[in-house]
Amino acid sequence: MNTVTQINNSKDKQTHFILNGNLWNIMVQLSWPAIIAMVLYGLNAVIAAVFVGRFVGEEALAGVSVAYPLTQISLGLGSLIGVGAGSALSLALGRQDKEMQKRLMGNVNYLSILVTLVYMVLGLLFSTQLVRIMGGEGETLALGDSYFRITVIGSFFWIYGLAANMIVRAEGKMKSAAVVMGIGLAVDVLSNYILVAWLDFGVEGAAWATNIGMLVYTLLGWIYFGKGFASFRTNVFAIYRDAATIKSIIGLGMSSFIMNFMNLVQAVVVFNALSRYGTTADIAFYGVVFRVFTFLLTPIFGLMRALQPVIGINFGAEQYERAIKAYKIFTLVSMLLTLPFWIISMISPASILGLMLPDQIFKTSEMLYFRLNMAVLPLLSLIFMAMTFFPAINKGKPAAVIGITRQLVFYVPVMLVLPRWLGVSGVYWGSLVIDSVVVVWTVILVTKEFTRLRAKSKLARTYNM
Repeated sequence: MNTVTQINNSKDKQTHFILNGNLWNIMVQLSWPAIIAMVLYGLNAVIAAVFVGRFVGEEALAGVSVAYPLTQISLGLGSLIGVGAGSALSLALGRQDKEMQKRLMGNVNYLSILVTLVYMVLGLLFSTQLVRIMGGEGETLALGDSYFRITVIGSFFWIYGLAANMIVRAEGKMKSAAVVMGIGLAVDVLSNYILVAWLDFGVEGAAWATNIGMLVYTLLGWIYFGKGFASFRTNVFAIYRDAATIKSIIGLGMSSFIMNFMNLVQAVVVFNALSRYGTTADIAFYGVVFRVFTFLLTPIFGLMRALQPVIGINFGAEQYERAIKAYKIFTLVSMLLTLPFWIISMISPASILGLMLPDQIFKTSEMLYFRLNMAVLPLLSLIFMAMTFFPAINKGKPAAVIGITRQLVFYVPVMLVLPRWLGVSGVYWGSLVIDSVVVVWTVILVTKEFTRLRAKSKLARTYNM
């Protein structure tokens, strides 16, 4: 495999570093900008809630809360294309497949346009029904419907902007991705201030503000690929429909889409349970908890994105032991990194919740619910790194199975039963038990894959001797 380490031009230096550098150094250099990028991206969701909660009111926050999980569909589609294309790119970089690299963005453009058209038609036709399914009623339904419809109108920028940024990360260009995220967030905050706090456009203003931020992501993506900043040759506005490439992108990215879609399934059963057994205040409270929890996962998401090119490029170059070691290093660091956030959340939940629900005195039960929701946060690194590991080694199925099983086999039945017995508290106790079980199951699957890769590596060494 000496040929994979030969550097023909400056654009190959990052690939060479990932294949030959010290893995701890690689982790540090790739992870900190990736984490910053994901934290900045995660703040987009928090910013909208902060402005709506402070400048519009609790009823509006409840409306945005029930609609927010629906907006994850567009992000799931962007993740499907971005993770799939990024995984395919990492493998192509490891194998030095120049033709695949050259035509990749053309296939990304084709898929982005296609899924956007389908999503926009279905989203606009069934917007009200979808928000109602989420548990929206009365004013909450009207506000949530308005918020969701506006995000659907701007969905191309959500889908393409996220996909393009994920492809940049798949190159190992985490700093470039972080810069784009930072600019997009700044535009989002400024737009929210103007449209919500200053012009008093309410939830509609918050939705348009997020659309504007996503538009900026897309424009910067076009500049990045169009001006030759990428580490591979491409035509930013080309349209290709290569069946094999599209199949590879969808297959490798499906686990990420399923994870996003299954989060929507989770939100459907949870918000319906809260609507049936709780109050508007319970819905608003869970909406805040959900956003905080998602935001606290962003360091893990950052490490996931940094891990993807490391495993993909090394696996493509048949360096299986490095791929295994990379998974272990990134998972350990991810756990340690979440500990400070986790400790603050467990010790002083009111200080965090108060950002979105100002001047509210939280009940003892609400503090317990928040702590239950955060209890296994550090251990979730094992699951999310596995969701990156399997597609990066060209095996998307195990990651997809984990995502589907967690929600459909565990989450839906538990959320249909426990709230009947325990009321609102059943939502939070159920989440704790489910995540604990999935962590153990994921460890078993990853361990089995390690054994298979080590056997494959040993066989290759024996053959070369």
